[in-house]
This record gives sequence, structure tokens and C-alpha cells, in this order.
Amino acid sequence: MTNYNNLDPDSRVWIYQSNKEISRETAALIKSEIENFVSQWTAHNHALKAWGDLIENRFIVLMVDETQAGASGCSIDKSVAFVKYCAEKAALDFFDRFNFAYRVGGELHSADRFEFEALYKKGEINDSTIVFNNLVQTKAEFEEKWQIPLAESWHKNFV
Repeated sequence: MTNYNNLDPDSRVWIYQSNKEISRETAALIKSEIENFVSQWTAHNHALKAWGDLIENRFIVLMVDETQAGASGCSIDKSVAFVKYCAEKAALDFFDRFNFAYRVGGELHSADRFEFEALYKKGEINDSTIVFNNLVQTKAEFEEKWQIPLAESWHKNFV
């Protein structure tokens, strides 16, 4: 697996958010699976300069630095199949795009879009609440725009 710091800022990123916090035991297993997958990830039989991790026991983050070899449709399909495998193995859902993650008092929480809207209406979250923008496309965006205030996010459309 490539060192994160050695990835180009334009490296492609994919973020998969679990529907709930992952236990320490399961997280250790998933981290091991990620390391194995990323170290063997290829596109058209060319090794990808790739990195992956489980962040905050909630997010599978995969990155490919395409300065060495580009991620092909087949290699992206492999990564989706890998995340589905992890989800099945751990009885989790990494594919609900309307499960929003946010921070309150430093703690990470998640809610479906209807709960999220209700929390906003009750004032339990507001425009300053930090949300996770899992739609970022590059390493640079991941570093600068993954965790942003609700007011600056696409999540705002749901409140």
C-alpha cells in the first residue's frame, strides 16, 4: 500500500460511510481487509498506486494516484465489490447515500435524511454543524472539503 503522503493531490477518492459506528474488533478486521485489497488492487494487470483506510470506525476511504496508472471501470468495480464484501461480512451498509454523518460536541453521529431534517428544525444541528461531504473527488478536496459546515454543503438542500 502506498503511503498517504506520497499520493498526488489529484488522486481520485471514494468514500463509503457505514450506517453505524463499527466496533473495534470489526474495525480491525476491516482495516486488515483494506490493506490486503489495496496492496493487490490492479487495473488491466497494472498495480495501482493506491491507499485505503477505515477512518473513525465509520468511513472506508480508498484513493488512487493516477500518475502511475489510471483506475479503470473494472478496477472501480473491484473496489465496489470489495466494499460490498466488507459490508456483508460485518452486517453493515456502506451504500446509503442519504445517511448523513455529522459532528456535535466533537462526537460523530449519523442520521437518515428525515431525522437530519428533524434535528435541524429542532435546533439540535445548525448551519455551523460539521458534516461529512462524501462526494469529494480528489485527495485535495478530501483534505479541504470533506468535513465542512452544513451551510457550505449539499446536505443543506435537505433541511
